[in-house]
Amino acid sequence: MELSGEVLGIIYQNELNSYTIAEMYADELERVETIVGYLPFITEGDNIKVIGKFVEHKDYGEQFKVDYFEKIMPKTLDALERYLANGTIKGVGKATARKIVAEFGETTIDIIRNDPIKLARIRGITTDRAFEISESFIESWEVWQIVRFLEKFNIGIENSKRIFDKLGVTAINQIEEDPYILIDLARGVDFRQIDKMALDLGIDKSNLKRIKSGIKYALIQTTYKGNSCIILQNLEQYVINLLNVSLEEVEEGIINLKAKGEIVIEERDDDTEWVYLESFYNTEQAIVNRLMKLTTAQNSKEIKDVQKEINKFEKLNNITLSEKQKEAITLINEQNVVVITGGPGTGKTTIIKAIIEIYNKKKDKVVLAAPTGRAAKRMTEVTGSESSTLHRLLEIGKIDEDGLYKKVQDYQGTPIDGDVVIIDEMSMVDMFLMNCLLQSIYQGTKLILVGDSDQLPSVGPGSVLEDIIKSDKIITVHLDKIFRQAAKSKIIVNAHRVNEGKFFIPKSEMPSDSKQDFFFINEFNQEKILKQVISLCTGRLKNFGDYDFFENIQILTPTKKGMLGTKELNKFLQQALNPHDSNKKERTSQGAVFRVGDRIMQIKNNYDIYWEKSSSKEPGTGVFNGEFGTIIDINDKDKNVEIKFDDDKIALYEFSDLDQIEHSYSITIHKAQR
Repeated sequence: MELSGEVLGIIYQNELNSYTIAEMYADELERVETIVGYLPFITEGDNIKVIGKFVEHKDYGEQFKVDYFEKIMPKTLDALERYLANGTIKGVGKATARKIVAEFGETTIDIIRNDPIKLARIRGITTDRAFEISESFIESWEVWQIVRFLEKFNIGIENSKRIFDKLGVTAINQIEEDPYILIDLARGVDFRQIDKMALDLGIDKSNLKRIKSGIKYALIQTTYKGNSCIILQNLEQYVINLLNVSLEEVEEGIINLKAKGEIVIEERDDDTEWVYLESFYNTEQAIVNRLMKLTTAQNSKEIKDVQKEINKFEKLNNITLSEKQKEAITLINEQNVVVITGGPGTGKTTIIKAIIEIYNKKKDKVVLAAPTGRAAKRMTEVTGSESSTLHRLLEIGKIDEDGLYKKVQDYQGTPIDGDVVIIDEMSMVDMFLMNCLLQSIYQGTKLILVGDSDQLPSVGPGSVLEDIIKSDKIITVHLDKIFRQAAKSKIIVNAHRVNEGKFFIPKSEMPSDSKQDFFFINEFNQEKILKQVISLCTGRLKNFGDYDFFENIQILTPTKKGMLGTKELNKFLQQALNPHDSNKKERTSQGAVFRVGDRIMQIKNNYDIYWEKSSSKEPGTGVFNGEFGTIIDINDKDKNVEIKFDDDKIALYEFSDLDQIEHSYSITIHKAQR
């Protein structure tokens, strides 16, 4: 059965797969119907045609189950006005939509598409804004056309906007000519889907372009798992199985890619051959070369009597450094590049504080940085010296987040004004960020890399800290003694025990004056665990140690899915901690309700967004993956959300940019390291 009409409201929309429950006025039936199905990019005010059938839901009664749908242009001027005002077209609200339709009537769509300069006749619409409205309208419609095209080949809707941004209005024609360009554009898309599209469009199974794309896809999959290369034989077998072609055909593809410089094959001492995407190989080589140059450069920052300075530091701070800590400071003085590694409570921070104090007294500038906003903030708190994120320190431009990191190859380095550079939480630094860092350090500058190689590896490719330590080419100090004060923390003691393969320490074995900072609740029932989490967040921890959820508490979980995954936990915790209130503004985006007071996290790098510090009014640009903040206002008129981040910067997000944030009442353990 076919129905058409206007979407009156969205009841529910899953942000992952766009499964939607909505109310639609069905023109043919002259009544409101509940429609359900996978309806990407549908919002209130859209006019759609749906094909499907009526079904009876045991709880909600009759619904129209959608098998296929498409957007259509509004049939009446009233409907057109509502469509223009529904928030999808930048720069158009209810009042502006009313003025446009009143002025141009039946010709409105043609004016917006083909003659937008006429929009400037309307009071309040400048020439620039007129063209902005036209561009936004066309983009919205073109994205939908791409959605329709890709839907035929089971390509996920989350890729449509990215494909439009890269290919523009000729996207469909380009894809039809070479479907394999989607490998580089559609992150996370299954190659088999694109391959089926290509075969359906007439590409031959043995086509060299197909085989080369399969090889590149296999290498990209490797990088998604944190690796930078793959053994040649494993690559060949994977591609044979993927494409159902012969070894000879795969070998021809590899030879062709190698000849064109798109891949590199490295033969190692054990006679194994490893295959890299060219950009990954060049990045690894650049890291090695730059580290060696730094290591062998003249030690121009050496302090003549460093032991005397160590003694002064101990006396001034009333502490006694361990032999390992003294060794670390001495080696930093003697070398240009040093790694300090060890678990929690082993004295890494004290070494950093000593280096800051000793070198600052000699009028040498010490620069501190960490890979994430949270780590940088923590570094500032524990050392008393200002620290920044690596992205901000390096003024990194846009990085291609689709896996190839092509833009990094163009990075020329932003020279760091410092005599000693200390990077904390090095386990989180991937190979591309490390390469950018090394491009920015002057010869003769001291570089101190601090971290715990037992922590989770970087989200991006490469295990930089671990590989540097294993290479034995860079002086490394291993700290393994837990200091007496740290040993009073059950968190620190248990972290070491877990690394040693042991169970949590019994209470009886802890010192009598130990901190009550670790509790193990032994529970297996999901509903009971959920109740425990909500209870801890809504009162128990407040009563125990005056821990306020929004200031002191973060829920971590291993997964996004399920009752105890981030998606469901965030809904439960939002309801418990920041429930719906008629006095609180809120905005629904991609199935999530964002409300004033919500804790959120940035989930992708945005290098362009403008912000100001709330206290100093210092301006800047860029909010990065893993930064936390709080929604402080939602403006329906201007269609934006105001967010204050934990480092005091305030940024405005357009409603169309809300896919860059998600609730952070609960986050995955992996995300916590960002």
